[in-house]
Amino acid sequence: MGNEALDTALAGYAEVGERYVKALEDKGLVFAEPGEGAVRRAELRAELAARGVAVRNAGASLSTGHLSPACVECTGNRGSETFSTTFKCHRDCYFCFNHNQPDYDTFFREGCPWEESLARAAAENDTLACVGLTGGEPLLDLENALRFLERAGELWPSAHKRLYTSGDLLTEESAARLRDAGLDEIRFSVKDDDEPAQQERVIAAMRLARRHIPSVMVEMPVIPGAKEHMRQLFRRFEEVGIDGINLLEFCFPFCNWDEFSRRGFTLKNPPFEVMYDYGYSGGLAVAGSEELVLELMLWALDEGLTFGMHYCSLENKHRSEVRQKNERAAHAHPCVAFDEGDFFLKTAKVFGPDREAARRALEAAGCADFMEDAEEQSIAFPPRYLETARAAKRADGEPVRPMTCYLVYETEENGGYLIDVALREA
Repeated sequence: MGNEALDTALAGYAEVGERYVKALEDKGLVFAEPGEGAVRRAELRAELAARGVAVRNAGASLSTGHLSPACVECTGNRGSETFSTTFKCHRDCYFCFNHNQPDYDTFFREGCPWEESLARAAAENDTLACVGLTGGEPLLDLENALRFLERAGELWPSAHKRLYTSGDLLTEESAARLRDAGLDEIRFSVKDDDEPAQQERVIAAMRLARRHIPSVMVEMPVIPGAKEHMRQLFRRFEEVGIDGINLLEFCFPFCNWDEFSRRGFTLKNPPFEVMYDYGYSGGLAVAGSEELVLELMLWALDEGLTFGMHYCSLENKHRSEVRQKNERAAHAHPCVAFDEGDFFLKTAKVFGPDREAARRALEAAGCADFMEDAEEQSIAFPPRYLETARAAKRADGEPVRPMTCYLVYETEENGGYLIDVALREA
């Protein structure tokens, strides 16, 4: 005997993702084949784990060697927040996602209301662990960047402070002033398609920064097809003596698709591990980027490069948002548990003809908490009883198929509520 109720539920979740992809394809975007690259990614991840690379946030983050405190706290529980003083930039990168930011045009012209943003953040969290300054290009407005760092230091005296920059405008004087204003870490954005002379200027700026600023990092997206050039850059970074590199999954920011298309890029499919309306403005991952990141990490280990490496996937960018939404609802209901790995709220479920056998086994094991949904023909129960449900058998001898349902805690003016966003084999 099958399980029509379960099949219907799974089909419903699958349809959400299929509709999302179809709607974007109708607008001209091109996705890779479903599941393309998944086997290769799994093999590379397993090899990195076997080499001692740390697997964080349920696999969304991989790190070895130096890891910035800001990267730890991005999905940590002490708090990390990033601000901008300006959206102006002297670069025009086709993959920049700042155009997705609210009030982009206004903040580009007039600057960002960073004083108000800092005051709001301080009112919400007076023990913020990490503070970042990004842009645009913060060094286009050095004086405001310095004022920002000083004010952040007054509000959170022990906070780790970092700044993102292309490096083009850094000088000995500005580096020293940034250090004196309390800057702990500088992150250089290196563009794979920059002209050699531009990249040399940025490498020189890294060397300069080493003389003044405690921690020098690189943060850059990994663009498919750039393997050999990335290897050359890694060797240069080793010569400079950077502390570490954040390798980002290359993303399409919902603009400039023509630039992505003419380079032959397609989009990762499925676009998200868990379908949800995430707030992060980075867009959609490009197919092949993750595979290249993982290959580069293995190569760097083989080469004996000494700087730290951190793979921050698009999924990892979402983890902080999911944690902030869900951790406060960790005890919202006895049937719901907060997953410390991926930060989703989860409940266990059985469907259709599995319900009777599962309930008997669960009650015999001491489970007294259930949520029944007559329309869905399901029973939810605490995830800690999953093994009990999995061992149960129906009257026809078939094993029960328990599922894990992923939830997000949403809030509105009158309170909060849980929405289910995914259903997976437990």
